[in-house]
Amino acid sequence: MAMTLITTNPDSTDVATVSFTSGIDSTYKLYIFKFYDVNPATDAAYFQWQGSIDGGSNYNVTQTTTFFASSHSEDDDPAELQYVDGYDIAQGTGFQYLNDTLEDHADASLVGELHLFNPSNTTYVKHWYATTNAMFQYSPTGAGNVFTAGYFNTTDDIDAVQFKMSSGNMDGVIKMYGVG
Repeated sequence: MAMTLITTNPDSTDVATVSFTSGIDSTYKLYIFKFYDVNPATDAAYFQWQGSIDGGSNYNVTQTTTFFASSHSEDDDPAELQYVDGYDIAQGTGFQYLNDTLEDHADASLVGELHLFNPSNTTYVKHWYATTNAMFQYSPTGAGNVFTAGYFNTTDDIDAVQFKMSSGNMDGVIKMYGVG
């Protein structure tokens, strides 16, 4: 299946949010968001996301999610794989973390992608999963992978999404693709 680039946010420097309020419709059954060099302006921030059913007026769709992370430092401490239940959402409307705490250093950034399945379907809930890689704040000499997944517990169509940091602004590029 071919991936079609739908839109790219501008090479955003010091922005609070990146929202995609158009282009998510019934054209594709799979939308992929790719993250390039996302960097927080505030140390120890979390990159996060949420969907909307009203064109981006509100980002508060009920979701259930899971979160686990692997990390490995140059000195092997930590070197671990862990389920992090405190970063899950259980039928809540908050923004879902897509990473562990990030460094705000100029040489630290996050990359990854998020897959959103069939967001315009009005019969079923909307599934998604994401994978990100970054230098975690607690492991500045290593790398960490985060794996998140979940579903929006609504049969309404998801027609907009928003990405932001848990605190402060961010830099980076996010591209939205349709697959089909």
